[in-house]
Amino acid sequence: MDIKTVNTDLSKETCPVDNEQSVKLEKTAIKIQSWWRGNMVRRTLLDAALGAWAIQCWWRSVQTKIVEQKRRLALKLYTCQEWAVVKVQAYVRMWQARRRFLQARQAACIIQTHWRWHASQSQGMIHSRYEVKASRLELDIEILVT
Repeated sequence: MDIKTVNTDLSKETCPVDNEQSVKLEKTAIKIQSWWRGNMVRRTLLDAALGAWAIQCWWRSVQTKIVEQKRRLALKLYTCQEWAVVKVQAYVRMWQARRRFLQARQAACIIQTHWRWHASQSQGMIHSRYEVKASRLELDIEILVT
């Protein structure tokens, strides 16, 4: 029931006490209605705020997952690149070590060939000693001819 309809329903021929009481009732009704509207507005605003908060929390979790996926992808890419670098370094070191080994083996074959030829030509003695180090071959040959 609206306040205006209440006012129109009141008869004008009532006594002054009833008129004062009706004004008091009207003010009280207005206070109750404004209190109720305020509660409804606050409840609506609270629902809206809670809904917005829930959406924000969900969005932050989605963003966190996306950042985590990007971080994992970057880490995987970095790991692959580092592993590739390590493999290339290992192959280069293996190639260098094999090259040094082949040089030392070739030198040993040359020395053996010369020694065999020389041993067949003379009856002397050849004492030799060699060491293969990381970067070079140290060769020490002593030939005694009798």
